[in-house]
Amino acid sequence: MPAKNIVKTYLENGYYHLYNRGVEKRKIFLDDQDCKVFLHYLKMYLSPPAELKELEQPGTRINRFIPLNLSGELDLLSFALMPNHVHLQVKQHTKDAITKLMRRLSTSYVMYFNKKYQRVGALFQNNYKGVLIENEAFLLHLSRYIHLNALKTQSSINFVDFSSYPYYLGLKHASWIKPEEILGYFKNSQRQDLKDFLSYQGFIEDYSEDAREILESLTLEDDF
Repeated sequence: MPAKNIVKTYLENGYYHLYNRGVEKRKIFLDDQDCKVFLHYLKMYLSPPAELKELEQPGTRINRFIPLNLSGELDLLSFALMPNHVHLQVKQHTKDAITKLMRRLSTSYVMYFNKKYQRVGALFQNNYKGVLIENEAFLLHLSRYIHLNALKTQSSINFVDFSSYPYYLGLKHASWIKPEEILGYFKNSQRQDLKDFLSYQGFIEDYSEDAREILESLTLEDDF
C-alpha cells in the first residue's frame, strides 16, 4: 500500500502541512546543537537576501551547499522540531518552492548529522509527507496541533524553544517566520469558533474536548 500524503504536485499560493520522521522512528535531534543546526538551515534558505551575510554557522562546523534562497517564494507559518520528527506549516507562492526547500533541507541536515555521529545511510524515513490545507479551520487548528506537540513533549531538550510558539507569543522575532497571518484571525475575529479566546495563547493552551475532536480529525498517519 503506498504511503499516505506523499504529494507530488504542489499548488501555487497553497498552504501545506509538511512533516517527516526518522527512519525506524529513531531520534533525529539528540541535543540542542542538532536543533540549532536544523533551524540555521531554515534561516539560511528563508531569510531575505540582505540578511544572509549576518547569518553565522552555529558552534559546530557543518557541510553546506551553495545557499538556496526561497525568501518571497515560501512563507513558514509555524513549525516544531520533535525528538523523531519535524512539522512545518507553510504557504508556497511558486509551484516548486516546497520541493526545493525540503530536498535541500533534508540533504544538508543528514550530511551534518551523519558526520557528527559518524554514521552512514538514511536518517529520514522515505519521502517527506505533505497535506494540502483546504480551509481556515484546518489552517488555524493545524498551528495549534503543531504547537501542542512541542508543549506536551517531555525531553531533556526543551522543544518549545525549537518551535514557532515563542514567536507567536511575541517573545522572539525573526523575518523568516511569518506568524502574522494566523495571529490576524485573533484580532477582532468574526469567526464564531474564536470568539471565546482572548489571545492565541488561550487558543493553544485552553485545550477542550471540542478542540480534541477537531485535532483528531487532522490525524495524518500513525507515524509518530
